[in-house]
Amino acid sequence: MGLKEQITEDMKAAMRAKDTGKLGTIRLLTAAMKQKEVDERVELTDALVLAIIDKMVKQRKDSISQFEAGGRQDLADIEKAELVVLEAYMPAGLSEDEIKAEVQAAVAATGAAGPQDMGKVMGVLKPKLAGRADMTAVSALVKAALAS
Repeated sequence: MGLKEQITEDMKAAMRAKDTGKLGTIRLLTAAMKQKEVDERVELTDALVLAIIDKMVKQRKDSISQFEAGGRQDLADIEKAELVVLEAYMPAGLSEDEIKAEVQAAVAATGAAGPQDMGKVMGVLKPKLAGRADMTAVSALVKAALAS
């Protein structure tokens, strides 16, 4: 069963269980997926669904920090609940050591010599690590590896 079908099944289960919080989040996700399908006239693959979920996770994290900075803990709690539901669909994250190993392998594979080759290295890493690692942190590790 693909990720898209899994999300649909989870939505049905949330409806049966009358879990309004989870149901609302899954409906937001399915709406975003449908929007992507209609806008780009594509059939969503698991990789595209993961990209949508990753974007929604980033939005939730940003909203949580903004709400907490503004003293709106009630809204931050709602976003945190949505974040938990969305993160359940993300693949297991990689440890920092695993990410560093991937960065070293990509630097060696591309023959990168300095900061000017960062785009090449990130181009290799992005498909491998998308959804499994924070790409901002990966970028910082690549920059550090190429600087030395």
